[in-house]
Amino acid sequence: MTLSTTGASAQTAGYDNLSYTGVEASQTMASSDLQNLNLYKTKIENVAKKNRVDPALLGGIISRQSCAGSILQNGWGDFGICFGLMQVHKTYFNPCGAWDSEEHLNQGTEILLEMLKSIKNKFPKWPEEDWLKGAIAAYMCGPEKVVDENVDKNTEGEDFANDVIARAQYFKNHGY
Repeated sequence: MTLSTTGASAQTAGYDNLSYTGVEASQTMASSDLQNLNLYKTKIENVAKKNRVDPALLGGIISRQSCAGSILQNGWGDFGICFGLMQVHKTYFNPCGAWDSEEHLNQGTEILLEMLKSIKNKFPKWPEEDWLKGAIAAYMCGPEKVVDENVDKNTEGEDFANDVIARAQYFKNHGY
């Protein structure tokens, strides 16, 4: 939760019609999602504990990916190709569980942990915090598109990891 972050880009902030960017924009968007995210807090905490992941990080991903479920249609987002709160991409994974279930959250978390392993193997000399940023970016775009320390350059909005981290920091300060 102490990672440095640039937060949301203008593109990402623009989705919420914000005229500002950075950590402030990420935190504004996280604040908008907090009430919905709290509906899943027990499930998030259970999955986080099981997988030894900070629940605030899962909250950050859920907020960025699905606005804590508020933009999903029958559990689907991204024109019907991504499923659930954590938006598991059906082209690469077989989504499991209900869109808001612990089973789904566990699957998304396991994907994140696999991305962490991939990034550690790909960049063994990186500091631990860069592995985490790389894994978060890889969750969105795949480990093959994380090519150097600028982990977000191939993510949507060129800010995925930085935005998720800023949102996670917000959630950490709000009960996660």
